[in-house]
Amino acid sequence: MEYKTNKNQQLSLFEPSATYKFKKPSLKAEYKMSGEYLQSWKKRIYNYQQEAKKKQVKQTNLLTSENNITWDIDNFDPFSIPTHTDQFYNLPKYNDSESCLYFILDTELPLLLYVGETKLSPYQRWINHDCKSYIQKYIELHRQYKINTNVRSAFWWGISPERHIRQRLERDLILKWRSPFNKESWQHWGQPFK
Repeated sequence: MEYKTNKNQQLSLFEPSATYKFKKPSLKAEYKMSGEYLQSWKKRIYNYQQEAKKKQVKQTNLLTSENNITWDIDNFDPFSIPTHTDQFYNLPKYNDSESCLYFILDTELPLLLYVGETKLSPYQRWINHDCKSYIQKYIELHRQYKINTNVRSAFWWGISPERHIRQRLERDLILKWRSPFNKESWQHWGQPFK
């Protein structure tokens, strides 16, 4: 294409009638944790949680419901209760609703990854739960780097049906263990699996 110009006019870089659209750069950068960083990240969490586990409170922090049922948060160890597959919510025995606290563990190191509370059945609670995608990404990254992992779930059944009591128990356990998939702990460990 030929453009006519006079000597005093600046040349145009664009065709006079063309409309140009510029693509905005993607603001969502994909970040993938290296294998070395993943192991370092897990080790930091493990060290913190081992210290939390060792601390025995002299004056026990007890939470009592109106039914006079007592839960000892400070001395409760989520690794001491039976564990189940990470796909627990698909098992028929988890179709009934019962108040509980639930935990996602990596029993390989061991790490407490997530603490939650519910009065719903595990299936109802987990059908659209954000933590499922964190777990999936966590497992996939381990497989990519050929790092052993064993993600399991555990339940503390018979917790109060009163939501405020369950939420207080959940909060206290998250604060004690700093479980990395809970948003309350992201300030400590980041959000690498979000």
